[in-house]
Amino acid sequence: MKWTDVSAIAESLLEKYPGVDPATVRFVDLHNWVVALDGFDDDRTRGGERVLEAIQAAWIDEAH
Repeated sequence: MKWTDVSAIAESLLEKYPGVDPATVRFVDLHNWVVALDGFDDDRTRGGERVLEAIQAAWIDEAH
């Protein structure tokens, strides 16, 4: 997965953290969780705020 794979990342986060409300996750934690996902293979420094916002929004959509 790359940073641009927002939907796949959101699905993986939902599977790995099923009891977590994605709206409450801080971006620092979200960034660390994304780069730790199995199958994530991208430059860890490239996950900026805009990408993290998109991932969080997609995760919220997946969770509801």
